[in-house]
Amino acid sequence: MRAVVLRAKGGPDVLAIEEVPEPVPGPDEVLVEVVATALNRADLLQRMGLYPGPAMAHEIPGLEYAGRVVAVGERCATARVGDEVMGITGGGAYAELLVVHERQLLPVPPTVTLADAAAIPEVFITAWDALVLQGGLTSGRWALVHAGASGVGTAAIQIAKAVGARVAVTCSEGKAEVCRGLMADLVVTRSPHDWLGELLAHVPGGVHTVLDVVGGDETNRNLQAVAHKGTIVQVGLMGSGRVQADLGLLLAKRVRLVGTVLRARPLEEKITVTRRFAEEVVPLFDSGVLRPVIDSRFPFDAVAEAHRRMEANANAGKILLDVRPG
Repeated sequence: MRAVVLRAKGGPDVLAIEEVPEPVPGPDEVLVEVVATALNRADLLQRMGLYPGPAMAHEIPGLEYAGRVVAVGERCATARVGDEVMGITGGGAYAELLVVHERQLLPVPPTVTLADAAAIPEVFITAWDALVLQGGLTSGRWALVHAGASGVGTAAIQIAKAVGARVAVTCSEGKAEVCRGLMADLVVTRSPHDWLGELLAHVPGGVHTVLDVVGGDETNRNLQAVAHKGTIVQVGLMGSGRVQADLGLLLAKRVRLVGTVLRARPLEEKITVTRRFAEEVVPLFDSGVLRPVIDSRFPFDAVAEAHRRMEANANAGKILLDVRPG
């Protein structure tokens, strides 16, 4: 099979497609023929040697996929050859074939094409888990989402609206209309504007849940923006991981600061969140409440070009790689 194999660390030019042996599913696993995968910031970090992937025969990046089941292990109970599926994985999705545990499979919503479904799993599970499961967001409350036009950001806006919450987002000037189009209640452009002042003028008591993929200097502003007994969920570090935080605010407001990732979780935890997502969120795609937001798509051989687009922060929504014809 063809796969992107990382033989060296560095810029997009190190991304090389090679012929490698096909993976073989274990008793509880399925073999998926990958139709499309999607880029995530973690892929860029892994390529640069800053975020190692799981141990595997060949270091192949890729955290999500959409495709068809082509083989099943002997103990698999529900998956069938020919099923159209999508899901998250710790790595290996930049390939024509992928092995995953049967319980991590998600059905592709009938309203979404198989090739577009690759834009769903990682960002929508991340946003839903961060805002609702860990952030406690419920109807009538306010959420603040940073990088609102990113893959996670566009998913988070929709998730917040789906649960009946109100959502404020920060984004760059050129991406504000994308966020407004997703019905964000307040869109605040970042530097040179004072997003914190504008937010607190609109939501004087602060927001109940913050979803932050930036970190760095935003940490103290998040502490000022969050409401008493609110929750800040840190899901990424597009800025910096080193900050000087005002812990006095954290104590005085009794704020919960939660750090979370999907990739490093044990298999059992990934299965649990996947099964809940299948029951509680996937039906919202069928009804039209949620939809994948796709910025652009590239052929598999143009993987380096796709990485350059994300590295330039030019995308609004997901960047897809078409691994094979759908």
